[in-house]
Amino acid sequence: MDNVQSACHEHIFNTYGRLPVTFVRGEGCTLWDDDGREYLDFLAGIAVCNLGHSHPELARVMFEQANTLVHVSNLFYTLPQIDLAAQLTRLSFADKVFFSNSGAEANEAAIKLARKYSNDRFGPGRFHVITMKDSFHGRTLATLSATAQDKVHKGFEPLVEGFTYVDFNSISAVEAAITDKTCAVMVEPIQGEGGINMPREGYLRELKELCRSRHLLLIFDEVQVGMGRTGTLFAHEQEGVTPDIMTLAKALANGLPIGAMLATGEVAEAFVLGTHGTTFGGTPLVTSVALRTVQLLSEPSFLERVRRVGAYFVEKLKELQARHEVVRDIRGRGLLIGMDLTVPGKDIVDKCLQRGFIINCTHETVLRFVPPLIVGEKEIDRFVKVLDEILKEEAA
Repeated sequence: MDNVQSACHEHIFNTYGRLPVTFVRGEGCTLWDDDGREYLDFLAGIAVCNLGHSHPELARVMFEQANTLVHVSNLFYTLPQIDLAAQLTRLSFADKVFFSNSGAEANEAAIKLARKYSNDRFGPGRFHVITMKDSFHGRTLATLSATAQDKVHKGFEPLVEGFTYVDFNSISAVEAAITDKTCAVMVEPIQGEGGINMPREGYLRELKELCRSRHLLLIFDEVQVGMGRTGTLFAHEQEGVTPDIMTLAKALANGLPIGAMLATGEVAEAFVLGTHGTTFGGTPLVTSVALRTVQLLSEPSFLERVRRVGAYFVEKLKELQARHEVVRDIRGRGLLIGMDLTVPGKDIVDKCLQRGFIINCTHETVLRFVPPLIVGEKEIDRFVKVLDEILKEEAA
């Protein structure tokens, strides 16, 4: 293990605070390190492996496609890409899909599309996008500029022009920020990296009404919260509102790199030949796996199970909250759950790892639980028992 980690430090950019474990195998909700030690995964690659590790059906699809066709470029049609786009539009509000390689690229495409649509319809000068404080939209220069967290901006100034930050859950703040330069509002239906922050009742509907009345586009970033994570295929379904543009990534292909920007037909018309592109977006290999992933994740019985197991998990965590003063709040939806603490969460993450459980901490004090959506009550009980012991140690 020491040799592996030493080689990592020697040859790979030091941009991650890596934990001292080297994983070599996974199955379902379980991972094994290079010493053969077993871990129960409550992170799922940060909400990526929603169907668990080494899913046999996805492995079969990947193997068959790898032996058939991997890449030809987007100068040509391929069947898996067409089939996946048709499936996504059938299941959503959207009419068209643009495939990319990641969530940041999907969000970058959404920002470009919003600007292009506004330019085509209203003329130049209308390019500002309103985003929410504590948001997270990616690490490219544009999506980093869209992200309203000072810590990710430091050292990369000047930021890309055209972003205004307002408080999450405040319609009045959005309304006050709108100018004759505004073209869109971009929001995560639930803020993941910002601390599992929930929208108040009616917030997203009010945003949609405001955008409609002011002729602005509404963009939902569902990179982390989409693909069944909250108990519906898309998180916004539970709010009774649809956007003009939506972005997906992370769990879309259960671990293979893919992003997608979905839009209504009217908005999508702003992208014409030469306005946007990508080399690897939507390759046959990745889209074939993504298609089967979407089919499995969108099964009504599967989504009902996510809601049921998620409610069970929240119930058990609230029992811990009642016993431990250090736990300030439990919030989330489906299997996207945060435990807000009165103290930094890093030590608890480390102690969980030492006991064979993988979680992480976001926004410094919020423990984030995003297990594979196939997790069961027995695994949850095992984890909650250990977390209870760790919280007792912290109190002592």
